[in-house]
Amino acid sequence: MSHPAPSWASIRRSERLAGAPVVRRGADWWLVSPSGSLLASDPAFTDELDRFAADLAAADHTVAEIHAQAKPPHKAQP
Repeated sequence: MSHPAPSWASIRRSERLAGAPVVRRGADWWLVSPSGSLLASDPAFTDELDRFAADLAAADHTVAEIHAQAKPPHKAQP
């Protein structure tokens, strides 16, 4: 299923890849700016975006695990 082109106004900062003006909608990567959106169609570029997104997700997961291990256990109050 094809996703519509994102508009600048519809993009939340949290949707952007590392704050860059690029978002993924479905299987497509879009470059977005206030003047419009452009479908990223170069396979080499989109493959790099896929790898970068996967690396960021893995890093976020690792940081979350480290934070979870660093928290002291919650003690019940009598």
